[in-house]
Amino acid sequence: WCGVKSGQDVDKWKEMELTRGKAEKLSYAPMIAESPVNIECKVTEVKELGSHHMFLAEVVNVNVEDGLMDENGKFHLSKSNPLVYSHGGYYETGKEIGSFGYSVRKKKRKKKKRKGTS
Repeated sequence: WCGVKSGQDVDKWKEMELTRGKAEKLSYAPMIAESPVNIECKVTEVKELGSHHMFLAEVVNVNVEDGLMDENGKFHLSKSNPLVYSHGGYYETGKEIGSFGYSVRKKKRKKKKRKGTS
């Protein structure tokens, strides 16, 4: 619905059955109550890029459901059942396939057997 339907013509909140939540830092921007993560951003610059605009923003607050944080304060995105949009399709994400730096991480060496040992 975002970028496809105009808010002037359609009540997106009603049509998508979403609930407006109150943001903690920004009084003019509602949160989506059903979303496990809401990021409050203040737009600092808008760049015109031909057919689209790029918005640069400062993150002023992040709201995360308690169940997505562990006892050490680490965020677990995988517990939120994130979706991916690509070329007109929506996809569920699966298992973790790597971590930061995994493509350049040194491989563990196998220990060489010494002569005379089995």
